[in-house]
Amino acid sequence: MGPPGSVYEGGVFFLDITFSPDYPFKPPKVTFRTRIYHCNINSQGVICLDILKDNWSPALTISKVLLSICSLLTDCNPADPLVGSIATQYMTNRAEHDRMARQWTKRYAT
Repeated sequence: MGPPGSVYEGGVFFLDITFSPDYPFKPPKVTFRTRIYHCNINSQGVICLDILKDNWSPALTISKVLLSICSLLTDCNPADPLVGSIATQYMTNRAEHDRMARQWTKRYAT
């Protein structure tokens, strides 16, 4: 579910989580199956999140990974975008960004 108070509130988002044979020493691969308008998640569902890459730790649980993804939906990171145009819009025209994110949530996640 999209986090309460966020532009994704009320949306139902599906994720794929794939564990490699090296898990938990390598991070799981997590991708969005539901389309989302977000500067850190591209059209293939790839998520730009440090704990899924270089900052992975075997001590991290799937619950913590999912909590971090929810946090990313509440507070995106336009300084490290996968979709530069959405990051630029977020920084320069927040109202339009939020309108588009809500529209995509309504269209694809409800």
